[in-house]
Amino acid sequence: MILALALAVLAAAEPVPLASTAGDFVMDEFRFDGGQTLAKLKIHYVTLGTPHRGPSGRVDNAVLILHGTGGTGRQFLSEPFAGVLFGPGQLLDASRYYLILPDGIGHGGSSKPSDGLHARFPAYGYRDMVRAQHLLLSDGLKVDHLRLVIGTSMGGMHTWLWGETYPDFMDALMPLASLPVQVAGRNRMMRRMIIDSIRNDPEWKGGEYAAPPRGLASAVYTLLFMVSSPLQWQKAAPTREAADRFFDEQVQARLRGVDANDMLYQFEASSDYDPAPDLEKIQAPLTAVNSADDQVNPPELGILEREIRRVKRGAYVLIPTSDETRGHGTHTRAAVWKQHLADLLERSRTAAP
Repeated sequence: MILALALAVLAAAEPVPLASTAGDFVMDEFRFDGGQTLAKLKIHYVTLGTPHRGPSGRVDNAVLILHGTGGTGRQFLSEPFAGVLFGPGQLLDASRYYLILPDGIGHGGSSKPSDGLHARFPAYGYRDMVRAQHLLLSDGLKVDHLRLVIGTSMGGMHTWLWGETYPDFMDALMPLASLPVQVAGRNRMMRRMIIDSIRNDPEWKGGEYAAPPRGLASAVYTLLFMVSSPLQWQKAAPTREAADRFFDEQVQARLRGVDANDMLYQFEASSDYDPAPDLEKIQAPLTAVNSADDQVNPPELGILEREIRRVKRGAYVLIPTSDETRGHGTHTRAAVWKQHLADLLERSRTAAP
């Protein structure tokens, strides 16, 4: 259910050379569900392609792609994602579709605690993030309809919320590496480890630290364990010396450029997530995709098999562990699951303008 932590690894991946446009949409006096207000809320975004309006006058080729915790929209320009989906003749060919890749509140180029407010930044939740995305589309980009909403990890969780909150706004939904229930069990405890590692560190200083608190490294340790793939990491580090070296490299890569306040807020944001009560409101065809080696959303819980029955046009795919899967990170390796996207686009075609 979360953690793109596409952070260092994906951010460092070589971007696919595609023509893209970056921009910022600023909302005045944005009011969060918790009651706080931000005078100027900025949502940064990247787009590829051009919007097209069909006979009905609605945009009929827009695709919203949502990143996970700690990530940004730009991560989807990497080879494992854009190189498989956005090129000529591919499923989300940028010459045919209008691809919208926003940075969520608290992430990337969007408004976030590290911009200056630190721990005085308003507490935000997933529903605030989805509402801001909707305003970006409707008021900023003048997009009144989506062909598809697809999201990875936290973005997958947002995809469930999009389907419930704006059921007529899209033709299809594809949440990856997520579950449609509130964060509980080990997932919640793992988040608490991250949150408490930072907040309970005296060096955090109520968010006014001059240097990164040591608790940030402890938070990264937790992430490494949860989002890793045992099979792939055994292959990458088959000896004790190799494992120590690999661990040090992974920790340093993920600490680079990460702000403790931003991370704290990012993980606390999931506290309001609970789509379970309203799953019947989802109208668009939906295909949920998880992988068997995902330790964040372990399939033995049986949650998705149970809840997908409540989604009118829902389907569930569990990808078996293989040399191609990467644990929780399988969500960004589009080659592994692109056939299921093709099937979803085909079965939602009658719903599309």
